[in-house]
Amino acid sequence: MDLEEYKRTHFADPPPEPRFRFGSIGGVAVYVEAFDSAVAYYAQVLGPPAYLEGTGTRSWRIGSSWFTLLRGTNGGPNNVEIVIDMESPQEAERLQKAFIDAGGSGAPPSDQLMHEPVRYCPVRDPFGLDVLIISPRTDAATR
Repeated sequence: MDLEEYKRTHFADPPPEPRFRFGSIGGVAVYVEAFDSAVAYYAQVLGPPAYLEGTGTRSWRIGSSWFTLLRGTNGGPNNVEIVIDMESPQEAERLQKAFIDAGGSGAPPSDQLMHEPVRYCPVRDPFGLDVLIISPRTDAATR
């Protein structure tokens, strides 16, 4: 399916009017029971956290947003996927490799049509959180 057919099939035309004037999503917070292990895992991948509050909050800056781990007792993240947009397909693949090398798992990168053509690099961290790493693909309008 080419990009134009994909848009006709999956997007409302005309698009609905937004009900609110959003700026962006300011971040994602994930509660994990194995907090110390999760902090160590994400520090191995992303570097040291940029925000530390008490003994139960650690945050990393991701672009203009924040990724926060909170000490929790609900058994870990369930039914959640975090999407991280990267600047290039090469950076998306590099981040996916870092997650996998640190102990995560993931399918091989692929080209997909989502809201736009993207390089799609899925990962599952050792704690059950799905992280979808994507990058816009300006070199391919079809797949």
